[in-house]
Amino acid sequence: MPTFRGKVRVGVLIVVVVGVCLAALYGLLKPISNGCVMTYMYPTYIPITSLESVTPVKYGLYLYHEGWKKIDYREHLKKLSGVPVLFIPGNGGSYKQVRSLAAESDRAYQNGPLEHSFYQEASLIPEEGDAGFQLPNQYTSRLDWFAVDLEGEHSAMDGAILAEHAEYVVYAIHKILDQYKVSYDARTREGAAASSGSLPKNVILVGHSMGGFVARAAVVHPHLRKSAVQTVLTLSTPHQSPPVALQPSLGHYFARVNSEWREAYKAQTSNTGRFVSSPALSDVVVVSISGAYNDHQVRSKLASLDNIVPPTHGFMISSTAMRNVWLSMEHQAIMWCNQLVVQVSHTLLSLIDVRNGQPLPDSRKRLEVFARMLRSGISHNFNRMMQLPSSGSQMHRSVTCPQNIHWNDEGLDRDLYIPINEVTVLAMDGRRRWLDIKQLGSNGKSHFVLVTNLEPCSGIRLHLWPEKGNLASSLPLNDRVMEVTSKMMRIPSGPAPRQPEPGSQTEQPPPSAVFWLGPEDMHGFRFLTISVAPRPTVSGRPPPAASMAVGQFFNPEEGNKDLSPWFMLQSTYSQKELLLEEAHPLAVKLSFSISSGLLPVTLSMNTVGCGIKNSGLPEEEAGDLESSRLCKLRCFPPVALAWDDISGLHIYPNLNSETIFVDSSPAQWSSTQQSDKTIVLLLVDPHCSYKSSISISVSAAASRLLLMYSSKIVGFSIAVVFFALMQQAYSWDRNLHIPSMLTAVESNLTLLSHFFPLAVLPIFFAFIFSFVMSQPFPPFASFTSISLICYIFANGLIAILILISHLVFFVAAVTHIFIKARWQMWEYNAQLIFLQRFFNRSSSFFSLKVVRALRANPVLVTFFIAMVFACLVHPAFGLLILLLAHFFCCHNALCSSFLTASCRGHEQNNETVDCNGDHYKVSERQTYNFDGSFNRTFPSEDNSNNPDSSKSFGEAQLDVFHHRHGLLILHLLATMMFAPSVVAWFQRLAMGESLPWLLDSVLVIGVILHGICNSKPEFNSFLLSIPGVPFHHVRLYVVYLIAGYWAYFSGLALAPDRAFYAMASVGGISFILRMIHRRIGETKEVSYGSRKHSHRH
Repeated sequence: MPTFRGKVRVGVLIVVVVGVCLAALYGLLKPISNGCVMTYMYPTYIPITSLESVTPVKYGLYLYHEGWKKIDYREHLKKLSGVPVLFIPGNGGSYKQVRSLAAESDRAYQNGPLEHSFYQEASLIPEEGDAGFQLPNQYTSRLDWFAVDLEGEHSAMDGAILAEHAEYVVYAIHKILDQYKVSYDARTREGAAASSGSLPKNVILVGHSMGGFVARAAVVHPHLRKSAVQTVLTLSTPHQSPPVALQPSLGHYFARVNSEWREAYKAQTSNTGRFVSSPALSDVVVVSISGAYNDHQVRSKLASLDNIVPPTHGFMISSTAMRNVWLSMEHQAIMWCNQLVVQVSHTLLSLIDVRNGQPLPDSRKRLEVFARMLRSGISHNFNRMMQLPSSGSQMHRSVTCPQNIHWNDEGLDRDLYIPINEVTVLAMDGRRRWLDIKQLGSNGKSHFVLVTNLEPCSGIRLHLWPEKGNLASSLPLNDRVMEVTSKMMRIPSGPAPRQPEPGSQTEQPPPSAVFWLGPEDMHGFRFLTISVAPRPTVSGRPPPAASMAVGQFFNPEEGNKDLSPWFMLQSTYSQKELLLEEAHPLAVKLSFSISSGLLPVTLSMNTVGCGIKNSGLPEEEAGDLESSRLCKLRCFPPVALAWDDISGLHIYPNLNSETIFVDSSPAQWSSTQQSDKTIVLLLVDPHCSYKSSISISVSAAASRLLLMYSSKIVGFSIAVVFFALMQQAYSWDRNLHIPSMLTAVESNLTLLSHFFPLAVLPIFFAFIFSFVMSQPFPPFASFTSISLICYIFANGLIAILILISHLVFFVAAVTHIFIKARWQMWEYNAQLIFLQRFFNRSSSFFSLKVVRALRANPVLVTFFIAMVFACLVHPAFGLLILLLAHFFCCHNALCSSFLTASCRGHEQNNETVDCNGDHYKVSERQTYNFDGSFNRTFPSEDNSNNPDSSKSFGEAQLDVFHHRHGLLILHLLATMMFAPSVVAWFQRLAMGESLPWLLDSVLVIGVILHGICNSKPEFNSFLLSIPGVPFHHVRLYVVYLIAGYWAYFSGLALAPDRAFYAMASVGGISFILRMIHRRIGETKEVSYGSRKHSHRH
């Protein structure tokens, strides 16, 4: 048993683990306000049937029609002439989820493209290229939305389901293309095919959740027609690994599909290196959209396409960085959030070539459409604004405002010269403001930033001048002014300002655009002009109710504030404050040294002053009013822009008190150094002073910890059990008592003897492996600390599991002994004589030869039953049979230990109790031998005088309990890893379940062999005498150590399913050693090590 200090250590650990779990549960269950608008529709689903006998009957295919009028299905199918789009639902999803996208696509086709604005568009990085074409001004073909009905199966829980779904999607793609041919032929017979356009040659795939991965699996399916799919759009899809990476075959299927995709993007070459053919997927473009931090099921890291799709053929973008969306949303909300659905619908319609009504054949043009329609200018230029490392130089098209937007030049004659480095616009006054770059940009203030709610071109224009003049045409051609209005980047604005009282001044409106110029942009120019349109604009666009624009020349270094890890950790229990005095930089950069994806920061901005010293009110009233109403009239609402390398930009308009999240993935083996920090850019009015409060949300941090590192904790939990089994095997090999699992787990937390070699050393091996494989190093401090926290957390979870199992065993043993004792007291009761007759009659059944043979070999029976269930039904049921064998062995061993202790206690109390009497004749002396057979007698009294006896019978049974209890905990974890797959298996019972995948069955057989071949404690060590083998003593604790390290590395790689290979390998090694022992034919005492098993009374 653990020492008192060990008990305290385990108790504190359990309390901390339970507290973290409760805090995380509270954070996850809190309602989320995502700001999404509902999408409404009038759906009709038309089944697409086939007379072919090979048609799978389990799934279905439907065509969506938008409208409330009843239609004729056959006639509607004859009119198919648009662009086919196939929607694939995700885990447990329905084909009816297509309705939002399909309905908005129909409205977008009827209403035409989105209104063109003159904000800066996303530029393409060099890897993506620049196709150099304009987005369409009208849509020439509608989208025909199809959807596959996958019966709501849980594809995220079983690899076999994923494979079946991919196979059916291939069939559905072929069926859709054939249906267009059938419809075209039908129209031809009716003479109406001449104006129906060309037949589609490929289908656009849109997948939600696991449906996106099914789409990618279908693209590389060997039965798919060539070029049948060229565009794939996924919504909240895990591409890197399964969200629940527990089942080995599921992880293997993901790895296989991703490997095929990587190979398919490589050019085909001969053995001599000669070019043979282009990549198989050279025409396929993939775009992944993630739901950002509110999507608890699929994080942005999982939705990334890194190392799967090259940047020339796809990218990942989060919904918070999407143009016209700017919102984070839950996993299911991404299918109906109107802001996102509308943008996606227009994006897909923009892919259609106006010349032939079919998707653009050039992959670069399709990728540019996705980039320009989904990316925003602010998210694509944030790195340059913050002077952060970027993936490559970005190209920006300098676009002038169109000729049809014309202002009255007479209004611009009233020029204003701004002598200070701040400029403010409070109304659409029709004036032009001149700012001297050389004078105002001196003293390090080389950057200029402006925020406004005015529309570019129609409301505000910005120019760079080499010298002062009236009109651009007054300068020579080579020295003309450069219009930089197109550098304005749109940001989401908060609610419109309210008017406190009728006729009173309106509050300052929130900014809707930001304009940023660096020294390289202003090089060679002397003046910057800001021209504001007069209120009645010629364009006819109604002006905003309140106008604002605030600009400033500033030094970025003055606004940089680095927040140390110690500062952030202190803010978990005490709120920290930052004060921004008046005349501060308009752009304040906060650098959090710990990513807010790990420690979400609650940031509050309170206005404490706005330059109004004398309000004419009493002093006690003026303070409150100045910080509230008067300051709202003068200061624009603050805006926060948080940046993360993985998920991109997150914008928080009208910042009052918000918890800043980013969907980052810090402290992972594959993380980069930049992922360890979060950059937050605050756009705050320089005329006002602010008190910024920073605190860490404990519940949000706990929920983020479990969401991001649950896979790591699962892998570490398996490693903890392996290390505990290593302690038990080592103690047996050293002729010591086998420690309990709780004692072994507690000893693994000892700092020098166990914690460093078991928990710290593998982390250094991970860094060495990254160096050898030329992989980027993860952040050392965060990676090490988070890994150790997860390891300690895993120890706490295993300790809780052990205590629960102990409670179950002790309750079962006490109940068993109590019932047996009462039964023996009532054995000769006349009222229960009929039960005795029933048991006497049933004993004849147990005397049958077959039954006696089975009872004589319980281990063999257990193995064959478990293997049959694992291979023919489900692997989890084979493991359940093994768990039952462990449970009964532990139960009988514990009962025997209790009875022995009870007899010994009676003897010490001088009580006359005959432990070999009739009351103990059957049940109490019925113990479970090491090999699983029943021994109905206590050891003979002769053994008590054996000089080699070192253990009592009770102690020997307690060793058996601890040994089998350790195996039970390990195999219980293995069974729990198949729990999601069992849920999917039960769902598919009525549809006819196929055989389990071979990989799962083989691995489970290895685990079963481990439980069978190591059922005895003495099997922890083997003495072998094989010619040519340099070692003769095989100690199983070394095997457990290696298996524990493998499970630890699996946890570091966020792939706990790989730890199952270690479990199976231990079983295979144990089986091989047992077979070698039997072939050698050595005696039992010698072959299992130098230790002789004996006991005394």
